[in-house]
Amino acid sequence: MMMLIGLACLGGGMLAAAVLPLYATVLLALLMAGLGKSCFDPAVQAYVGARVPWARRGLAVGLIEFAWAGSSLIGIPTVGWLIGRFGWHSPFLALGLLAASSVVLLAMLLPRVPVSRDSAPRSVPAGQGWRLLVRRRPALGGLGYSFCFAMANDFLFVIYGAWLELDFRLPLAALGSVSIVIGVAELIAESLTAFLSDRVGLARAVTGGVALTAAAYLLLPVVARTLPLALAALFLVFITFEFTVVSANGLFTELLPDARGTMMGAVGATGSSGRMVGALLGGYVWLWGGLAATGCVAAALSILALLSLRWGLRGWRPPSRMMDIP
Repeated sequence: MMMLIGLACLGGGMLAAAVLPLYATVLLALLMAGLGKSCFDPAVQAYVGARVPWARRGLAVGLIEFAWAGSSLIGIPTVGWLIGRFGWHSPFLALGLLAASSVVLLAMLLPRVPVSRDSAPRSVPAGQGWRLLVRRRPALGGLGYSFCFAMANDFLFVIYGAWLELDFRLPLAALGSVSIVIGVAELIAESLTAFLSDRVGLARAVTGGVALTAAAYLLLPVVARTLPLALAALFLVFITFEFTVVSANGLFTELLPDARGTMMGAVGATGSSGRMVGALLGGYVWLWGGLAATGCVAAALSILALLSLRWGLRGWRPPSRMMDIP
């Protein structure tokens, strides 16, 4: 139901902006799109957790996350083409029609998907789910990880454009091509999650991914002496970061199996809070100490995220019939 509500919010907002392309309507459309995404993402992750066996959870989440990379590699250029050919309001119509079509398809197809017997614990009411959330150490550790890891990435994300423009005289128009590098990194990361994380185990994949991401943050200011090296270092940062985030989403679907929707919604909320703090402070850190300070702070926050996760997972095991496959 929450997936349908999220898509309906997106579709309604986009179609309203297409029909009545005024500032207030567009602002409302963007607010509805954000609300819709906040409803849809936790719901689809919880749905996967309830219906896909643990041994294939990473594969399922990784395949779903291909849409994220596709939005960068395909969606952004398509929106640019639509604006150039049909005007700035045309993407709103296209997105609205796509969202409306998705509502119909989900309503028709989702009830036909059987529930996996490996992953169907008794659900609890929403209020009880929040009480469980604050009492379960694995859930609290996951939320601490989500906040710190998202904050670390935004310390870099909000300044990398200005850094490339200042240090390498990269024209502002050329910065759009950097999104292709990031999109390719995300696509590869989601492929790795889909086909590797279940084999090594989701908990081990996330732990290793956080450690590699912290190392990539530290490596970035050391090797970024030329533009190709800088882009390669950014590629490494985003591939390790995205692999870790997507693998963690698969792991988190089982940290609070009685209230998966509550858990995934809380993960999204803490991650958004971390990104907000990182976006607010990232520019100041870069102005104070340059890329070296940004890399060190991001690495330190990533290590803090790892410590929070390991604290939460201490003694945690999935049910024996759902253990990681070798």
